[in-house]
Amino acid sequence: MSYSSILCLSTCLLLSFTSSASAADDAGKKTYEGACAVCHATGVAGAPKFADKEAWKTRIKTGNEALYNTALKGKGAMPAKGGRADLSDDDVKAAVDYMVSNAK
Repeated sequence: MSYSSILCLSTCLLLSFTSSASAADDAGKKTYEGACAVCHATGVAGAPKFADKEAWKTRIKTGNEALYNTALKGKGAMPAKGGRADLSDDDVKAAVDYMVSNAK
């Protein structure tokens, strides 16, 4: 395989991964804005505010699986899936990922 072929293939793979990550961020943002922001934008009922590094620090330390479980099943004042039973588990997980990535 020639150098230019390897370079082209590498570039295509990189763009593919970047595009997938961007699509996941877009899905997470869409779910956040349509469901989660109602509480997380202002901290209603103790919800950690969006992008508040201090509020999210201890939660992030519990790991993504624990955060997914909380978002999917509910905890305290937060109902399962933020009260949006119509959301898929993947949509909820994407929203968690979006919020976590903005709180790091």
